[in-house]
Formats: sequence, structure tokens, C-alpha cells
Amino acid sequence: MEKVYLTKLAPNCGCAAKVGPGTLAGVLCKLPKFHDEHLLVGTETSDDAAVYKISDELAMIQTLDFFTPVADDPYDFGQIAAANALSDVYAMGGEPKTALNIVAFPKEMDTEILGEILKGGADKVLEAGAVLAGGHTIQDDTPKYGLSVTGFVHPAKFWKNYGAQTGDKLILTKPLGTGIVNTAIKADLISEEAREAALGSMKTLNKYAAEILKKYTIHACTDVTGFGLGGHGTEMAEGSQKTLVIDTRFLPVLPDVEEYASMGLIPGGAYRNREFAGKAGYESSAELWREDLVFDPQTSGGLLAAVSAEEAEKLLAELKGLDLPCAVIGEVIDRKDYALLIR
Repeated sequence: MEKVYLTKLAPNCGCAAKVGPGTLAGVLCKLPKFHDEHLLVGTETSDDAAVYKISDELAMIQTLDFFTPVADDPYDFGQIAAANALSDVYAMGGEPKTALNIVAFPKEMDTEILGEILKGGADKVLEAGAVLAGGHTIQDDTPKYGLSVTGFVHPAKFWKNYGAQTGDKLILTKPLGTGIVNTAIKADLISEEAREAALGSMKTLNKYAAEILKKYTIHACTDVTGFGLGGHGTEMAEGSQKTLVIDTRFLPVLPDVEEYASMGLIPGGAYRNREFAGKAGYESSAELWREDLVFDPQTSGGLLAAVSAEEAEKLLAELKGLDLPCAVIGEVIDRKDYALLIR
């Protein structure tokens, strides 16, 4: 198979290639409004997926996610892109059932590379317990891959990205820093430890964390992807009409991220995320590199859950039993003049 460094073929890697949350909101607000009594979650709250009620016992979750290469190895890229797309269903408390491939691939590139990308995606869909049922491909100069995923959930038991209550603890189920690490990769400044840790985190399905979260009282949940902890946290705070306090001392962090961030290896998406959060308002007393980390665009990041304070420590202990590098990273307080308080 032809050796190709996939990350060199795109100006932005993974979820860092997403359109900024502020720009996206400005476009979506101009679209016509759709009304259907069975549509339980649409675009209004910028949630992770759509939820459509089929019966009193069953609702369908629909989502779609794809992006440019975030790993040089095509099999790794396929796994990460699939894990990222499947994550939206887990963030809603659902179970993935079917998936469709979405592929853009250069005409002149070795098709064995495409086969490895698709194999990586298929293996993650299989691990999720879903079925791969087809897809669509186009020719494009820049490779892109992802999935459209359909999942099931009980219409009265799904999670939303709002509803956090005063006193809730905030739990994050994966370490931060994939955007910064991927920037270091593109700059050829990456350590092997950081590369492997980031790949391992991005390839891990949120299935295992979600299965544990379902045992507890979850008031709000979202997955942390391209808008970063700060962007997705802002959406949770705004939708819940609360303020999220993020204590950066307790953030789980990938190896060497402090060094890379201090060198200025910050992806452009972080600045778009910071601008978006600034419109809702935030205050920060954190070190600069930790503040940058809060806004770092994540690829296939963890779940951010607002959980009852009485259950937080027990939930955290069970998550750590699965060897997930998770932490209680803050709390929910009554609404202030800002959405985020970063310490």
C-alpha cells in the first residue's frame, strides 16, 4: 500500500475542521422552522443529535458526522471518525443501531488506503453493536470520512444538552488536548507518548462510559468535540440557564499538552470557540495554557455530564474501574452574568 501522510492533506485535522459555533448559529437561525409533534429534539438547542418519537416506548436518534484525517494511518483514521460519529448517540443516552458510510476520496490515491479507512470504521461499528448498512462516496482532493448513525432510546429517558441543576457536579470522561496534540503532529513536534495517548483516547468508544452513566441521575449530557469543553459547556449553561464552574486543576490532560500549548501550538478552532463563549460571557483566572485547553477543539472527545452531587463520587469510582481517565471538573451554580467561570 502506498505510504501517505494523511494529516498533511488537510489544513485542519478532525473536528478542528468544523465551522465555528458562532458562524454556524448565524446560518442556522435563517433556516425555516420545522414543527412536528413527534420531533423531541431538533436544531433549537444545538444538541448532539435529533430525536424523533416513534411510539410511547421508542424514539429514533439520528446524527451525522465526518471530517478530514486526524491520523496518518488510514485504519486509525477510520476508527476515530467512526467513534466520533457514534458518540452523538451515546451522548443522548441511546444505543446505535445502523450506520452509513460517508466518504470523500482523491481520484489518484491508492484504493487500498480507502479500504483500510473503511475497515477501521466497520470495526468500530461492530464494537458498538450496530450494523453497517451502506453509504455514499464522492471524489475529492481531500480525504474525508464519517458516518450517519441511527440509534434507539426511550422517548422519556434520553439525555439533552441542557437541564443541568444548581449543585450538580460536572464529570468529564476523557482527557483533553487532542486538538493541541494534532497541531503538534502537523508541526512534526510530537512525542510518541503523546501521539499514542491521543490515538488511544480518540479511538475509545463512549459506549462504556454511557453504560455507567445510565445507572445514575444525569440532568444534562453532551460529548466534547469540535467546539471544545468551553463551547459545549457554554451551550449547556445557556440551555440550562445556569453557570458552569470549570476548575482547570482537575481537568484530565493528555501527555505533553502543557508544553505544546505553551509553545503556541493552538489550533485555529480554539480561537473560534473562545469567541463563541465570549458572546455568552465567561470569566477566567486560570493559567493561559489551561484556558486554551478549555477551548481546544476535541476530536472524539469524552462525555460531559451534569450529575446529582450525591451520586458524583460513586459514579466517578465506577468509571475509573473501567480505566477511563475521567474526573469531576467542576459544578453548576445559579446563573451569573456569564455562562462559564474558569478557574
